[in-house]
Amino acid sequence: MRAYEVILKKRNGLELTKDEINFLIDGFVKESIPDYQIAAWSMAVYFHGLSEEETINLTKAMINSGDTIDLSFLPGCKVDKHSTGGVADTTTLILVPLVAATGVPVVKMSGRGLGHTGGTIDKLESIPGFNVELDSKSVFQMVHKSGAVIAGQTGNLVPADKKLYALRDVTATVDIIPLIASSVMSKKIASGADKILLDVKVGKGAFMKNLEDALKLAKTMVKIGTGMNRETVALITNMDQPLGSSIGNSLEVKEAILTLRGELKGDLYRLSIELASEMLLMANAVEDKKQAINLLRGLIESGRAIEKLSEIIENQGGNANVVSDLSLLPQASTITPVHADKKGCIWELNAEKIGKAAMVLGAGREYKGQEIYLEVGVTLNKRIGDMVNPGEIIANIHSRNKHNLDLAIDILMDAIIIKDARLEDQPLIFDRISVQDL
Repeated sequence: MRAYEVILKKRNGLELTKDEINFLIDGFVKESIPDYQIAAWSMAVYFHGLSEEETINLTKAMINSGDTIDLSFLPGCKVDKHSTGGVADTTTLILVPLVAATGVPVVKMSGRGLGHTGGTIDKLESIPGFNVELDSKSVFQMVHKSGAVIAGQTGNLVPADKKLYALRDVTATVDIIPLIASSVMSKKIASGADKILLDVKVGKGAFMKNLEDALKLAKTMVKIGTGMNRETVALITNMDQPLGSSIGNSLEVKEAILTLRGELKGDLYRLSIELASEMLLMANAVEDKKQAINLLRGLIESGRAIEKLSEIIENQGGNANVVSDLSLLPQASTITPVHADKKGCIWELNAEKIGKAAMVLGAGREYKGQEIYLEVGVTLNKRIGDMVNPGEIIANIHSRNKHNLDLAIDILMDAIIIKDARLEDQPLIFDRISVQDL
């Protein structure tokens, strides 16, 4: 078998066999097939797509390219949650302790941020002493001890995905739905999940900008999960404005703590409850959605949820006092208010632009490995649909110094649109996709 022949077959719009896909991925990882041939294949996929069977076979080949995590030692059903990425998307920090407090074990492998979207691992490193670099043995010990662990990806998980994404990123082939779906699902399945809950973001701050593409991606991932005997459910959620009101690593940890303490009840709280209830249903831990929601709200109100976060932090070497003393988190030295320039209703808080404002301050990375500043970012005082008066503070910019401050202010002002007319409430969740919807 030659790579040229496989590329030619896909270029001509024909379906590849399982063996042909395995040959390409195995050769790419072992470097017997050069980058330029995989780039040519990726572009052929861009124009001709992949069939459902091809997509499932690609996902399997990527999983088999490296290590897998065996969670069979844990009792019960292992449900993992994945978000396609957004701004102020801090649900993992809330979901893990909240679901673990019900008795359902949670092992969460997370990543770092890139571009205008944040990463859970960066956020957790805002907590003094918190250790995210855990080997497999430590992960097992942590989850046995507290029922939950959040760590960076261990071992050599799905190396084919790392190589393929890096290549797609520089060859204009990132936005291919079958390849995005295979990338996500290969990592989730290799991480040991029995069932997978997907939070597919759509809107200005999401990778999927329109509902049609978000639905296609959600359905493709649900098909992959179903084809690999993993129950998969996807919620399609709104990312036109940031999910939470804090954008930046330390700031988002603070908002997550306040949410678990029951002090905040905004969109971040609402979506976290929805996602957690889906996880409990998938784990067969509750009889119905109403029971799940009542249980989860009760755990927050009783203080059990924040106690579980404290337990997780302590087990992973962090200072658990942070849950009661937020001053232990990194604090910005300068806070600059941003004021409304006229009276009216907020029609837009562009999530992507707000994320970029935080990024230029140092909260995010323009390239992998770039140093970030945990204390910087943006906090919002208003949401879409709120009324404002001239001079009223809409947001605060948290910075180390004046470096890029003017640029951040300009980006933030450009992200905010105020109009005279009122705006109807926007939905937080657009749709729910399961195998029954395919």
